[in-house]
Amino acid sequence: MSGGAPGAPAPAEAPVPADLWLRLDRRRVLVFTALGAGLAVGAGLPTALAMLGRVSGGWAVAVLFGWLVLPLAAGALTGYVGWRRTRYRIGPERAELHTGLLLVKRRSLARERIRSVDLTANVLLRVLGLVKVRIGTGEHSGGESTLELDPVSRAEGERLRRVLLARGAPGPDGADRTGELAALDAAWIRYAPVSFVAPALAGAALGGLLQLSDWFGVQDEVLHWAGDRFRDTPLGWAVLAVVVLALVVGVAGALGLWVEMWWNYRLEREPGGTLRVRRGLFTSRSLSIEERRLRGVELVEPLGVRLCGAARLDAIATGLARGEDDEHADHNTLLPPAPRAVAAEVAARVLREPAAPTGAALIPHPPAARGRRVRWALLAVLFPVALLALLGAALTPVLLYGAAGVAVLGVPLAVALALDAYRSLGHGVDGAYLVARSGTVRRATVALQRGGVIGWTVKQSVFQRRAGLLTLTATTAAGAGAYSVRDAAEAEGLAFAAEAVPGLLEPFLIRRPGPDGPAEAR
Repeated sequence: MSGGAPGAPAPAEAPVPADLWLRLDRRRVLVFTALGAGLAVGAGLPTALAMLGRVSGGWAVAVLFGWLVLPLAAGALTGYVGWRRTRYRIGPERAELHTGLLLVKRRSLARERIRSVDLTANVLLRVLGLVKVRIGTGEHSGGESTLELDPVSRAEGERLRRVLLARGAPGPDGADRTGELAALDAAWIRYAPVSFVAPALAGAALGGLLQLSDWFGVQDEVLHWAGDRFRDTPLGWAVLAVVVLALVVGVAGALGLWVEMWWNYRLEREPGGTLRVRRGLFTSRSLSIEERRLRGVELVEPLGVRLCGAARLDAIATGLARGEDDEHADHNTLLPPAPRAVAAEVAARVLREPAAPTGAALIPHPPAARGRRVRWALLAVLFPVALLALLGAALTPVLLYGAAGVAVLGVPLAVALALDAYRSLGHGVDGAYLVARSGTVRRATVALQRGGVIGWTVKQSVFQRRAGLLTLTATTAAGAGAYSVRDAAEAEGLAFAAEAVPGLLEPFLIRRPGPDGPAEAR
C-alpha cells in the first residue's frame, strides 16, 4: 500500500476525491537508498580498495567514507526529498504534477489528450510491490508531454491506468469484445538467435571485454594471453574460432534478452477498446494502446526471422511518440517474432477483421525496379573492390587478394539480396486498408487505414523518370508518420494513390489526351 502520509492513495476499490493531492509511495526512500548502496558497492568499493593501498590512517577512513557512505546518504536524501516534494492529482479535466525543492515544477495534462498510461517495474520495485507510472499524450515535445510518477503502489498504478484510459465507448465495430488476443508460446524463443540482436551482442561483448581490460590497465596482458592461445594455429582457423566464440556469446545473450523482454507476454483487449501488452521477467512492463488511435499494423520480417517463417507485429497508432529518455525501441510491438500464420491471425484480431490485410494479393512492380536494385547492389560491392584494388596496386599485393575475395563473395550475395528486394515489392488496396510491402534485410508489410492518410508525397528522381517509375509516400499522424510505395510504375502508382484515398491526389494530376489516357503528376 502507499506511504502513510496525509493524502496517500486510498485502496484501489475506494473512490479517490478528484481534488485530493496525492504523494508518491514513501518506499521511494528505500528504493533510492538501495540504488545508492548499489552505486557504492559497484563503483565506490573497487575505487576505494584501489586507493587504500596508497593512503593510510585518517586518509583511509576519509576514502572509505567518501566512496561508500556518501552515495548511500545521497540516495536516501534524494528519495526523501522526492517523496516530500512531489504531489499529483487526477482532476475531472486535468492530470497535474508538482515537484521540486527550490524550483518547483508544475506540469499539467488535459485528460482528453492522454493517450498512454504505461507501468514498469524493475526487480527492486516488484519485490516492494511498486511500479513506475508514465502518463503521456504521445506528442513529440519531450518531457512536457509526459508525467512520471516514480514510484507508486501497484494498486495505485492500476487505478490510474483505469481512470485515465476509461473512455466508456465500445470498440470500433460497436461490439466491445474483450479478452486475450495472444499469449506467450515458449517455442517462439527459437527465433531469438536468428535476429540481428545476436551479432550485435557478440560485437558488444568483445568491445566490452577490451574496454574493461583497458580500465583496469591489463589490456595488453589480455591480448597477449589470447595470442598465446592461437600461437600455433593458422590465421584462418584462429579468426574462425574467434567468430564462432563471439557468436556463441551473442546467441546466449540474445536468448537471455528475449526471456527478459517477453516472458509472461500477453496481448489483451480491455473494456472501452484498449489494447494492453504485458510482458517482462525481471522488469515487468504494461503498455496500453487505445483502439480508436489505431490506424493499422506493420508486419516486420527481418531476414533471419523471415527465413524461419516468422514475423513480428507492430502497431501503427497515434499517441505512441516516445520521450527523449525512453530507452525502449519496442514500445509499439504487439507480438514478438512468431510463426507468420500466428502473426496474421493476431493482426486480424487486433484490427477486428476476418482476415489480415497484410496477406492481401499485391500488385507487383515493373522490371525496371528490379534493374535499379541490381545496379545499386553491384555498386555497393564494386566500389570497395575498386578501392582495395587501387590500394593493393599502390601498397601491397595482399589487398589485391582482399579485393578478389570481396568480389567473389560479395557480388553473388548482393545480386541475391537485390532480386529478393524486388520480389518483396508490392502494393494494393484491401477493403479499408492500403497495403505496401518492401525491403529485404528488413521486409515490412504495412496495412494502413485509408482514412488515416492525410497526404501523398510523390518523388521521382531523374533515373526514375527515365525508367517510368516513382515513389509514393503516404503521410499519416500515426506510427512512423510516412509509409512509402517504392519504384511503382508511374501511371499505375498514381492511379493506386487516387483509388486508395479518393479526392486527395486528383487536384494534382493531369490526364494525357484521350478518354482513357493515363494520369501523371503536375
